[in-house]
Amino acid sequence: MVEKLMTVKEIAALAGVSIGTVDRVIYHRGRVSAETRARVESIIQKYQFTPNPIARRLKRNRAYRFCAFLPRQNQDAGYWSQILEGIREGSREITPLGVGTEIIQFDRYSIGEFHKASDTLLLEKPDGIILSPIMPEKMKSLITKIQDSEIPCIFFDADLPGARPLCAIGQDSFRGGYLAGRLMHLLTGSITKPLAVLDTHGEDYHITRRRDGFLRYAGELGFSTVVKEYSGYKGVEISVDEISVFLEENPDLAGIFITNCMAHRVVEASKRQKRKCSFCLVGYDLIPDNRELLRNGWIDAIISQRPEEQGREALLNLYRHIVLEQDILPKIEIPLDVYLKENIP
Repeated sequence: MVEKLMTVKEIAALAGVSIGTVDRVIYHRGRVSAETRARVESIIQKYQFTPNPIARRLKRNRAYRFCAFLPRQNQDAGYWSQILEGIREGSREITPLGVGTEIIQFDRYSIGEFHKASDTLLLEKPDGIILSPIMPEKMKSLITKIQDSEIPCIFFDADLPGARPLCAIGQDSFRGGYLAGRLMHLLTGSITKPLAVLDTHGEDYHITRRRDGFLRYAGELGFSTVVKEYSGYKGVEISVDEISVFLEENPDLAGIFITNCMAHRVVEASKRQKRKCSFCLVGYDLIPDNRELLRNGWIDAIISQRPEEQGREALLNLYRHIVLEQDILPKIEIPLDVYLKENIP
């Protein structure tokens, strides 16, 4: 059964008013009595009427501009290129509807470049912004300025306590870490040796939540754990050299959980020592390097957070809220996808 969509003309007939009156109610302009407005709005709600977005734009005689603010696409082993792919897909869908999307990238390891990009973002004065609230100490000031400017903002990839985004799109990071612990337990069976957590970007809230979730699972079962934190504030990504030192210092591990997309560097460090990984390795994000090593058995499991979907949904939900004036959910939770070598897409 195909449901028939209502037209403005049909709504006017049902309400017993002119098309012009319905138009004034929809676009909130001109005088309409409270009684008439209530009658028209009741019919609109009953039939879930949504104005044609192209007609809406023409009525307002304006185009819309959104900005996506994210790290350089080649950083974090190319993870952000996957987010960017989703944003570009969403942009292709809304560009014909009069919405332009500007992408502003920054070096997440350069404070100076971050502030320069932040200034550019604010000077653009877009109709809406999507961003990932990583690096909270840097982001808090920017987010406050965005909110003071009353620019609608949607988060993707991560959340930030105390912030008030229009919508936050991402995984439950604590549950993700807990899942990593359970996966390691299932994959290794009886665990008598220590489990390690390589806590990369320990300054990021969602990363620390992954670590805490893993430690919660390990603690509940009484597993011994070793935690090594690497901070992105030092200006570089975690290196193979650093991981090699950690492996030399901890030769007797049952498993390693690395809290971001750098599982492939753990493998590189293990190869440098000319040995097959003697431990279970669980990481995040199905970037190309991780995908190949998972397929070949060097990585045991990868938790994926559907980055392309996050980027696309962030942009489309901004469009729904600003252009279509629809209500959107304050939280959109992304499933915890688990990939083993047997189910790589």
